Amino acid sequence: MSVIVMIIFGIIGGLIGGMGMGGGTLLIPLLTILGGLSQHLAQSINLITFVPMGIVALIIHAKNKLINYKCAFYVIIPAILGAIVGAILSTNTDEKLLGICFGVFLIVLGIWQFVSIFFMNKKNLKK
Repeated sequence: MSVIVMIIFGIIGGLIGGMGMGGGTLLIPLLTILGGLSQHLAQSINLITFVPMGIVALIIHAKNKLINYKCAFYVIIPAILGAIVGAILSTNTDEKLLGICFGVFLIVLGIWQFVSIFFMNKKNLKK
């Protein structure tokens, strides 16, 4: 895969990530389907790119006083533990099964987003 294609995929993933959707939901399929990378490699690239995007988002949210630090500490430890368990599980999972699981995750996420937006709009209209 050429460097230019990787840069384009990075920009697309960063833009989507900056909008709050999570760049990995698009970056991983781009890298695997269009880029021809393995599922494990695509997921590791996504995790590495998340670090600078997360730092930038954290700085911006902190400057805008949008962080509830008391609640954040209750999320940090379980998130770290979940990341460790997820990394161990994905490393020991067959690549094809990992790709299927990620695809199912994206489908469920899409359905959840569609349903929650539809019902949220109905609830907001009644108010």
